[in-house]
Amino acid sequence: MYQAYRDRVAFLFVYIHEAHAADEWQMPDNVKEGVVFEQPKTLSARQSVAGSCCSQMKLSMPCVVDELDNKVDNLYAGWPERMFVIDAAGRIAYSGNQGPWGFKPGEVETWLRKNVGPPKRGVTGSSCRNYGPKHIW
Repeated sequence: MYQAYRDRVAFLFVYIHEAHAADEWQMPDNVKEGVVFEQPKTLSARQSVAGSCCSQMKLSMPCVVDELDNKVDNLYAGWPERMFVIDAAGRIAYSGNQGPWGFKPGEVETWLRKNVGPPKRGVTGSSCRNYGPKHIW
C-alpha cells in the first residue's frame, strides 16, 4: 500500500508502547519468533525497540516513536494497532478499528482507491505487515 500510494499520500508508522512486553503480557508466538522485549522505561529504550520492530517488519515508510506519556496512543486509541487517514485539513477522514481483529489494511486500501484513485501502476500486493521504516526519530 505504501509503495502504491506514497507519491500521493504521506504515510507514517507510529510506534506506541510495546504490545506484548516480556514483563507484562508476553505471547508464545513472540518468544518463538525471538521478539522478546521488556516495556521500555526511557525514550531511548523505546526508540531502540521501535527500530528493532521496524527492521523485523522490513518497513520502508517513515517511522516515529510515541513519547513515554503515550500521548499519540491515548489520542488515537492506537493499541495494539490501528490505521487512520488524516486529510489535508488535519481531520480524521478514515478511522480503522483497533487490532488485532479490527485491523484491516484492505479497508484502508479500498478507501484510498475510492478517494485518491487507483494504486501506482506495476505495484501489487498491500500486506501492511510487510512494511518498515527508513527513518526513526
